[in-house]
Amino acid sequence: MSTTDVMLQPYCDSLTTYRRRETIEVRIGDLRMGSMHPIRLQSMTTTNTMDTEATIAQSIRMIEAGCELVRITAPSIREAKNLEAIRTGLRERGYTTPLVADIHFTPNAAEIAARVVEKVRINPGNYVDKKNFAVIEYDDASYAAELDRIRNRFVPLVRICKEYGTAMRIGTNHGSLSDRIVNRYGDSPAGMVESALEFLRIADDEGYDNIVLSMKSSNPLVMVQAYRLLVSRLRTEGLHPYPLHLGVTEAGDGEDGRVKSAVGIGTLLEDGLGDTIRVSLTEEPEAELPVAAALARRYENAAHGNTGTVIVDGETPTFAIPRESYVRRPARTVANIGHDFVPRVIADVSAGDITTMEDLAPLGHIHDPVPDKWSMTDQGCDYIYSGSSPVPFMMPNGVREILDADVWAMQNDTFYKVPLHRAADYASSGIRHSVINMIRCDTDAVPEGFLDAIATDPTAVVLAESTSARPMPALRSFVQRLVARNITVPVVLRRQCVETTDDELQLYSATDLGGLLVDGYGDGVMLSGRSNDDLGACNRLAFGILQAARTRMTKTEYISCPSCGRTLFDLQETTQMIREKTDHLKGIKIGIMGCIVNGPGEMADADYGYVGSGPDRITLYRGQEIVRRNVPSAEAVAALIDIIKSDDRWLEPMN
Repeated sequence: MSTTDVMLQPYCDSLTTYRRRETIEVRIGDLRMGSMHPIRLQSMTTTNTMDTEATIAQSIRMIEAGCELVRITAPSIREAKNLEAIRTGLRERGYTTPLVADIHFTPNAAEIAARVVEKVRINPGNYVDKKNFAVIEYDDASYAAELDRIRNRFVPLVRICKEYGTAMRIGTNHGSLSDRIVNRYGDSPAGMVESALEFLRIADDEGYDNIVLSMKSSNPLVMVQAYRLLVSRLRTEGLHPYPLHLGVTEAGDGEDGRVKSAVGIGTLLEDGLGDTIRVSLTEEPEAELPVAAALARRYENAAHGNTGTVIVDGETPTFAIPRESYVRRPARTVANIGHDFVPRVIADVSAGDITTMEDLAPLGHIHDPVPDKWSMTDQGCDYIYSGSSPVPFMMPNGVREILDADVWAMQNDTFYKVPLHRAADYASSGIRHSVINMIRCDTDAVPEGFLDAIATDPTAVVLAESTSARPMPALRSFVQRLVARNITVPVVLRRQCVETTDDELQLYSATDLGGLLVDGYGDGVMLSGRSNDDLGACNRLAFGILQAARTRMTKTEYISCPSCGRTLFDLQETTQMIREKTDHLKGIKIGIMGCIVNGPGEMADADYGYVGSGPDRITLYRGQEIVRRNVPSAEAVAALIDIIKSDDRWLEPMN
């Protein structure tokens, strides 16, 4: 079954004007959540839930870091009962922050927890069903019988929540969809949405609406598509506009984790979607809160009002219908830019100070002076923009220098360099390259006649930028105007980086560029506004954004969980150990999961998996297939490498 079987409603009312989606209000203890309230911040403990004092202490650290909801795993009845001691301990210390019980597989534990804490999270993929990767054909009658079975198991929890005033999150995970859902709807955003709607319809029948919804995946593209489709389906079916909990599961650590989270969460926040966020980093939970706060901070003054750019031209769509899958915008090929090539990275060195060949090393181009040869890393930039200060040496093979058009015209070797024109001057300019001309366009104020000038120009590439503090609306509107006119000019997305902290630079760049890339908009990226001291960081970030958006894979990807009370080893230490051995394997995705309970499901997108299965024991996966069980921890990394080698995907690291 496809979502095309129903007439979809828009997931947001405007693609060019920010307006937060209106929702009902959900009550979580004394906390209120919904569009009339700030975006709430939350995280999850990593301690053993049976260690009451450790869980209380960690919860306090989280709360003092800004956590407004504390989630605690309750994998069995035993842990569910101990939530009362944890809650009492926090209250005795003066902390009234609501607690959330995280439930997988165990309805009995959920029913106990719902009487104790302010909110219960259930996963519809494993609350009643199990995932055995079975292929089963259901007719309508047998499928209806399965829904009755779910109703009988789920209704008791709904009624307890109604009686005790407990909130609920129905939280779908892409990696743990039931066999029943996958067989009928596919392992897809449509399946994720239907998994939640089955439970939501039952709650609606019971008159219970104190509910938050989530659609999580470790793949930001899948996650964005699922949330958008969910909002559309709620509107289509006339269900309440429930608040949304946003998150990218198992995002990882460091810069990669922040960028991946922002591509998913930030894109949806720009759509006006999202009422609470959790950034899942493989770090201490209190480290997640400043990251979540930075993402939310951009929208704190825009709860109902309009911010961003409004372009009224009769060409830009005023609302958005969700897509079923990723589709890149068609763009003609100009030199090596366009639909037939991966998005390009342009390094901005126009601040000057590029005087020697060694200065390009941070950009992935390494010069060896003895044989006078260049080598390129997997993250070597494709173009270098030097502005009005030409680089005083020959570029490495395959790398072209971009110069301001008037400066370019004075060069001796213009064919191997690229002119950058201003949009306002392009139509009348006599300066032209025979193959490629880049044109800088401020999308906040597109010059009259500019689109006509580039419509049929086979040499034009637009460098699109915006001076707005949040540039996505203007950039998105510009690309959509091109689509509406069927203008297939390649578009490189340029962002001016004015942030003062590394976190904000990573998060806001990933939001502003990644949000366009996941929609198939963008044939390249360029980060500007930083000093040459930051060249390496900006180059790495540009490639990281492309990887998180799944448009250009240049390094190993780690799908590592943020740890919880079920974790059977030190996730941060283990992730670093695996990274040290495998981070040269371009394009491979490795899942690192703390426990066998939900870990395999969470790493649905991984090529290989390293999953805790018991004390000092690891189970290794190829995709979702178990390859080796109960491997001693001391031998597990070597065993993982052996599996990769057996698939002919191993490369020896370069010294």
